[in-house]
Parts: sequence; C-alpha cells; structure tokens
Amino acid sequence: MFIRKAAGPHAVTLPDGRVMTRAELPPADTHRWVASRKAALVKAVLSGLITPQEVMKCYDISEEELLSWQSAHLRHGEKALRTTRLQNYRQPKVEY
Repeated sequence: MFIRKAAGPHAVTLPDGRVMTRAELPPADTHRWVASRKAALVKAVLSGLITPQEVMKCYDISEEELLSWQSAHLRHGEKALRTTRLQNYRQPKVEY
C-alpha cells in the first residue's frame, strides 16, 4: 500500500482533547457540504492539520467561503454551519 506524503502533521490534538487525523477529513470530491464536513475542515485548519491554501486547492473552495465558515463556527459553533440556519446566525444583529 502506498501512502502519499503530505506536508504538515498527520494528526493533531484538538482543544477538547480529541485527536484528529487527515483520514477524518472529507473526501476531495465532496460536493454536498453538510455542517459536520464544514466543521471538520474548520477544526483542521484552526488546529494546523491542513493549511487554508491546501483546503482551497483540494476542495475548490474560495477563501471567502472558508473564512465565512470559520467565522460562523467560532461565533456560534457547528450549528451555525447549517444551510437552513443562515438567516439566524449570519444576519447582523439590530439593536434599537
């Protein structure tokens, strides 16, 4: 079996104590981005498992899209990455 050498670490420890490996990342041909797959990429980028440039190249995601996922995840958690909840989490809060 041939294992391709990837730049960077093969496993990292997340802030919650879990260990995340490159094997847990979504497949490169992913077209349906559910919240759990988005969260896995965001956690991998934030922990240093994969670089944002690798994500953008491998998954054909724009920098703006990746940054919006990171922002939503940091502010509100994985639930904010659900497509059905865009209005609840991404609308600016209006204070009267």
